[in-house]
Amino acid sequence: MKVASTQWTAAHGWSAAAPEGVSAPDWILYFGATTRLEAPDGPVRDLRTRFPGALCCGCTTSGEILGERVSDDTVVAVLVKFASTRLRAVVQPLDTPECSHTAARAAAEQLRAPDLRHVLVLSDGLRVNGTNLVAGFREALPDNVAVTGGLAGDGTRFGRTLTGLGDQIRSAQVVAIGFYGPNLRVGYGSAGGWDAFGPRRLITKSTGNVLYELDGQPALDLYKRYLGERASGLPATGLLFPLELLAGTTAVSGLVRTILAVDETAHSLTFAGDMPEGQYARLMRAGLDALVQGAETAAGGAATPGVDSPQRLAVLVSCVGRRLVLGQRVEEELDAVHKARRSGAIALGFYSYGEICPPIGLRQCELHNQTMTVTTFAED
Repeated sequence: MKVASTQWTAAHGWSAAAPEGVSAPDWILYFGATTRLEAPDGPVRDLRTRFPGALCCGCTTSGEILGERVSDDTVVAVLVKFASTRLRAVVQPLDTPECSHTAARAAAEQLRAPDLRHVLVLSDGLRVNGTNLVAGFREALPDNVAVTGGLAGDGTRFGRTLTGLGDQIRSAQVVAIGFYGPNLRVGYGSAGGWDAFGPRRLITKSTGNVLYELDGQPALDLYKRYLGERASGLPATGLLFPLELLAGTTAVSGLVRTILAVDETAHSLTFAGDMPEGQYARLMRAGLDALVQGAETAAGGAATPGVDSPQRLAVLVSCVGRRLVLGQRVEEELDAVHKARRSGAIALGFYSYGEICPPIGLRQCELHNQTMTVTTFAED
């Protein structure tokens, strides 16, 4: 397995016209700004023209990650040449969020095969119910096949997100890549660093990922009271105060959910994943050091033991909310991931509207918000 990275900027174009060691890649994975990916003659077209034999896929971001640096208004990419691993990718439309489960099942069923080892998913970040998307993949794939990936971003604008497979770079679709063969080794880890505060509030009215009432009160009104003057910046400021979804009054911890949109007329909040009636929600906040420690934990969980080759790829998907909280210290979490890997792997990734990864120690994938997730690829 050989891996090379490159970055496109408006000032200099691609940083490597022919990345060293990977002249005929099997796979190109890219992440970039919405304005750069939606241009039909943009940077991705250059890659596809130069390497027509490669499976080329990616999505838009809320910040592009390459190594230990994060950038905006760029495109980052890795070119991968496998020794024996095979790839197949499919794309499914997401006409409405209600189609998420069906789209995931259809994609997974197309990828199923006896030697399928892993599935990487890149989804539209706004026109999706992430909980149903993940459930569809879980139901249609064998228990021994893990799923990782994320929901595309659009900065803090929440306007339009794109995913791409070949020349199909558009919104309202999900791209899934299957990896096949006995020599591929995949590791994955996820961790947060957020702390809950305030009372647990019962979800008394919701539909899928739209939350209408907490403790019988309009959800948006209650949430605005917590945010105070920051409420005027919703939905972006909601990234600073996600909700923890709890199964009951005694649950110690649960899944974190981030706000994607608000409806002033219905007084509702739309989240990346389901907010089921009868469960509880609690506000969360984070300290900077805790977020950095969470990133290090995720990288440690993604280690691929028994593979000595430095030619590895680490795909990082971190939440845009983490980036907003960390501010000028955002690259500290990337540095923490780098130190925890200790492998010299090339790291590429993006800041997202949702992360897909099994919790550490498990294989069943979950939709996360406000986490750092790391997926490592290597071959024997």
